[in-house]
Amino acid sequence: MKHVDIYTDGACRGNPGRGGWGAILVYGAHEKELSGGEAHTTNNRMELSGVIAALSALREPCEVTVTSDSRYVVEAINNGWAESWRARGWRKPDRSPAQNPDLWEQLLGLLKKHEVTFCWVRGHAGHPYNERCDRLATAFADSFPPQEGEESK
Repeated sequence: MKHVDIYTDGACRGNPGRGGWGAILVYGAHEKELSGGEAHTTNNRMELSGVIAALSALREPCEVTVTSDSRYVVEAINNGWAESWRARGWRKPDRSPAQNPDLWEQLLGLLKKHEVTFCWVRGHAGHPYNERCDRLATAFADSFPPQEGEESK
């Protein structure tokens, strides 16, 4: 089974606001950059979208290490929270609704296809791939026109 390293980041200008995500897939000496976003979204949706897009780009089942600065994503998978939310009908233990069930459902499906390990890295701390992903994500977020009442960046 091939091993692929995936690095992701999400960004949002306002929360909610203009958002973007960036991902870099690394297989041996090969690298592929991906990015996308939405005109009105949240940071957590962009963090999830980057991971989903990167895993979806893999053409065959792979052993994957996903590195992200999103505790929301990394801890929800590593601690089994996302699976528990789904088992409770997308409710948290306190019965409040879990956010982004549509994206969590997609991600959980992809995790059945690949052998994935999630690693957290501190954002904006000089990690080269995290910094590159941040640039991809913010550039995509900035490609949307500013929303009413928002200053242009």
